[in-house]
Amino acid sequence: MNFEFSEEQDLLREQALGFLTDNCPPSVVRKILEGDESFDADLWQNVVEMGWTATVIPEAYEGLGLSYLELSVIAEELGRALAPLPFSSSVYLATEALMRAGSETQKQEYLPKLAAGSSIGCFAFSEGGGQTTAKSLQCSVSGGKLRGTKLPVADGDIADFAVVIASADRGDGASAYLVDLSGAGVNRETVKTIDPSRSHARITFDGADAELLGEEGQGWTLLENVFNRAAVLFAWEQVGGADTALNMAKEYALGRFAFGRPIASFQAIKHKLANIYVKNTLARSNCYFGAWAISTEAPELPIAAATARVSAIQAYYFASKENVQTHGGMGFTWEFDCQFPYRRSKLLATNIGSEATWQDKLISAVEADRAA
Repeated sequence: MNFEFSEEQDLLREQALGFLTDNCPPSVVRKILEGDESFDADLWQNVVEMGWTATVIPEAYEGLGLSYLELSVIAEELGRALAPLPFSSSVYLATEALMRAGSETQKQEYLPKLAAGSSIGCFAFSEGGGQTTAKSLQCSVSGGKLRGTKLPVADGDIADFAVVIASADRGDGASAYLVDLSGAGVNRETVKTIDPSRSHARITFDGADAELLGEEGQGWTLLENVFNRAAVLFAWEQVGGADTALNMAKEYALGRFAFGRPIASFQAIKHKLANIYVKNTLARSNCYFGAWAISTEAPELPIAAATARVSAIQAYYFASKENVQTHGGMGFTWEFDCQFPYRRSKLLATNIGSEATWQDKLISAVEADRAA
């Protein structure tokens, strides 16, 4: 079991880091945060041209056919740059759902467009406050028509189609459907979140055409499968963002002087930075385990995904919070960029279920493993 990336994957990291350093500086994040646009269209087009949206899509569907290790590398660098893009919704979730459950016809129709970035997908499962379960689902389909509301839906205001989880009276209590978001019976409204650089929407379906994805009554099983894989990729994003917060704090501490010397020389600041580093490193080690699990289809994936998810949530929030504290009173002002990793850490902590949800998943996975 090798938890290190290969030389080729490290070269991909260098390429991604260099590209995003040049094309996604903090000014790009601030432009989306303060402006009216939901994402940076130029950056998205550049990312598409780099082939990142096609990374794990098989060559038969005009993808690159690479592994999840390469996608993990890309995820970390996108997280490090705090990229204001719909990448996770379209690649980790919508693409993955189609690859896991789509018919050959559906794959032929959707995957080439997703690979080319000409179509953006999203994943609609939550229905408001509290934890969404198969039993709590209110969205339903009758006669091929979908009715109900999903909130919040990441990138739901800009996506071309959605994978929607709706209730079912058989199987695991849910079914998955493909819905054209430009079609009749769909109403979309952008909603405010703690991180405006990543857009979210309320989507109301009133008789929208819905095409079954996978088997009827197997939607929740599909959701769990997709979320386990996405959890690892989100964790890599979070580790990348946590490293950005650490570097921001370190650079400020080295350049900020008090009583004639850098504040980085004071023990309290040293301890802050050291504690961030330890948490980031522990989270990264769990991410390696997760990357191995999804790339090898290992049976340990549920444990690896939950472990990576929980540790990355904790590391990113701690790093972003301590970054603000290291900057002192100025860290709380709008002009400083400390807000970017803090906002993103809070947002990513809830996008596919809260930390508490994933702690429960981890406990359940460990218990199931021991019982096996």
